[in-house]
Amino acid sequence: MGIQDIIEGKKQWRAHKARVKALPPDYQIVYKEMEKYFFKVGPVDLPDGPLLPGIVDFFEGGVASGRGVLELIGNDVAAFCDDLIKDSPTYADVYQESISGEPGAAGK
Repeated sequence: MGIQDIIEGKKQWRAHKARVKALPPDYQIVYKEMEKYFFKVGPVDLPDGPLLPGIVDFFEGGVASGRGVLELIGNDVAAFCDDLIKDSPTYADVYQESISGEPGAAGK
């Protein structure tokens, strides 16, 4: 990874965060909680993957249609997050494999 890649990544992240700040306050609160959750237990490809920008797209659509954030995702934010990453390998899966010593053991 070169310096240009790092600079480009920072530009993309700042643009992403600007989109989040443009959301109404209730959407921002829920997004930040989701982001914390994903960075703690989320998919391994989170930094480079489409998950976070996809959530902002989804939220922007909800704002445009005049719906509240909890109307979109329901009352259980963690369950919504878990459903989004149910088929993705998570850091917890990687950790389980590392302590078991068997590759693929977490999927059993």
